[in-house]
Formats: sequence, C-alpha cells, structure tokens
Amino acid sequence: MVQLSLDVGRGLVAPSPLGPGAWLLPGFALPRESELLEAVEAVQLASPFRHLQTPGGQPMSVAMTNTGELGWHSDAKGYRYEPIDPTHGRPWPTMPDCFRKLAQDAAVAGGFANFAPDACLINRYEVGARLTPHRDEDERDFSQPIVSVSLGIPAVFQFGGTSRSGPFRRVRLEHGDVVVWGGPSRLVFHGILPIEPAEHARLGPRRVNLTFRRAG
Repeated sequence: MVQLSLDVGRGLVAPSPLGPGAWLLPGFALPRESELLEAVEAVQLASPFRHLQTPGGQPMSVAMTNTGELGWHSDAKGYRYEPIDPTHGRPWPTMPDCFRKLAQDAAVAGGFANFAPDACLINRYEVGARLTPHRDEDERDFSQPIVSVSLGIPAVFQFGGTSRSGPFRRVRLEHGDVVVWGGPSRLVFHGILPIEPAEHARLGPRRVNLTFRRAG
C-alpha cells in the first residue's frame, strides 16, 4: 500500500486497516469536495435519485442513482447491472473524470493498482435510512476492489466477514472518508446502521455515498 498521510483539518491522518486488503482512508476525498459535490448534482439532474424495490417487493430506504457504463438496479427480477437507466430509457450519465480519478487514486492508496471502475452507485441517505448487511457479488470481476466515498453527515459502517450474521466491526465514517476493500476482503458482508440526525454545511441532513466497482 502507498504510504499516505493527509492534513485535512482533523490533524495528520494515516490509513487504518479494517482487515486483509481493506483500509479506511480518513479525509482522503476532502481536497476534492467541491468538484465531487458538483458532479453528484449534475448526475442526479440527468438520472434522478429513486427508491428501488428489493426482489421481494420491499422499498429501499436509501435513494439511488448511477453513473458510468453500467448502473446497479433492483426490482422483482432481481439484483443486476443495466447499461440503461430504466426510469427514462437512456444510458446512465458518463462517469465524471473527478469520480474516476478519485476512485483510482484511493485504490492505489489501498494497494490496488490498475483499478478500472465502470460503475458508480450513488446512494443518498436521509435520517433513519440504512443499508442491511450484504456483499457486493453482482460484479463479474472480483479481482478489482470496491472504493466507497462518504460525503455529508456521519454514518456507522459495519464491516464483517463471510457471514451475514457477523460479527461486525463498527467504523464511524465522516465527510470525506474513503474505504477501500478487495483481495481477501472483497466479498465480506458490510452495511450502514440507521443514520442519526445531523447537519452538514453543504448537504444538510443527508449523506451521499459513492461506491465504485468494476461490474462488467
């Protein structure tokens, strides 16, 4: 892993290991905050956030949209990636350069060179929204890592192992934090506990998460 140390206003922050092949990069995205938030706004104008349904018909508490060659989707047919936004029948917005560069830089910092993300799932959390433990297994290439970027109000990230029932390590994620996991940890179960009330200067009472993957 590339040695990393950032002065991001919370002091000098070094990467923190979460497991084999898994790292928390505190504040890694903060220097690019403005361009990332502007890009999120542009993406959601082209493909608005929506609450998908699980295959069982339950609405998800997290609102979602996508950017890149492929977008993650869920409905009665199951979980999958689609090249077309089902809402309006057009391709997903092109992945912004600042998204791709951040994902690749974070992957290198986590020890994964040559990351080539073709999908970015953007999740918007309101207070009370959560993401139940799951693992990212709809992709074709598990040799590529997952890069997850937190923006907005804090969240508690659950990082586990090979069992849905845990045990889970709980990690508080702040605005600008990035988590990278791959290799032996690529298929671990992970989730987000219900979001607690808070306020962010740019995003208000919301959290936005960017999850980069190589899906195709």
